[in-house]
Amino acid sequence: MSPVNPVESVTSGDLTVITRLRCENPQRIAELAQSRRRPDGLRGQTGRLLLVAADHPARGSLRAGADPLAMGDRTVLLDRLVRALARPGVDGVLGTADVLEDLLLLGALEGKVVLGSMNRGGLAGTAFEIDDRFTGFDAGHLVAAGFQGGKMLLRIDPSDPLTSPTLQACAGAVQDLANRRLVALVEPFVCGRDANGRVRNDLSAEAVVRSATVAAGLASTSAYTWLKLPVLEHMEPVLAATSLPVLLLGGEVADDPGAQRASWAKALAAPGVRGMVVGRSLLFPPDGDVEAAVDATVELL
Repeated sequence: MSPVNPVESVTSGDLTVITRLRCENPQRIAELAQSRRRPDGLRGQTGRLLLVAADHPARGSLRAGADPLAMGDRTVLLDRLVRALARPGVDGVLGTADVLEDLLLLGALEGKVVLGSMNRGGLAGTAFEIDDRFTGFDAGHLVAAGFQGGKMLLRIDPSDPLTSPTLQACAGAVQDLANRRLVALVEPFVCGRDANGRVRNDLSAEAVVRSATVAAGLASTSAYTWLKLPVLEHMEPVLAATSLPVLLLGGEVADDPGAQRASWAKALAAPGVRGMVVGRSLLFPPDGDVEAAVDATVELL
């Protein structure tokens, strides 16, 4: 079984090849997943993990900065992902099956930490957004693919009864992953709807502490649970609330990337922070320079 030579950039021609392979040789995806070189652990090249997030499109969240469809062009998205993953200090990727399979076919996942996104059913902007069904990976398929864990989004809306089944489903997923000794990366938020009916996350320290403590208590063991938490101005009470490893959430594309990185650097100083998961801020920086955005973030680690 011959490996795939990694590409340095992605063109529309590469996308044509991927589509042809999916039509004519779909089993190639599983073959590449089985044969790929896997990471030794979760320490990361710098001693902490830097993962690129690319699971937004499956939830219908395509905006980056001012462009509402920035992540909607698959060639552009894959090109930026491949370029980011090739930079020194980038340890892996978080994505849904379609994105991760494209990256396998492009040879971009050799030696990388790969986390599969599990619940993408809470589509952005819908009436059922809080009812975040598990429409992506399950633990069994993550094992079969040889990936290192799964990620789930847990939004807690005190006024929405659909929070309860999502909470239960996340607990079940944490348990399934732990039974297989895979990392469960839980991204919790307390949230509510604004006057226009849009779901908004509460980024007060009190709300983030509350969400972190709820997420940490899911399932019958937390041995394999990590938390993915937003960066706040005052992170001390948030990080004091848990003994679990924390990966920082990169968040939206900022108008001032320098100020954003300064806030990341401050949060990264805490010993409980084991790295970062950054998506749009690295893939779609305001100046378009993916490599420079990635390298500046690696320096922080």
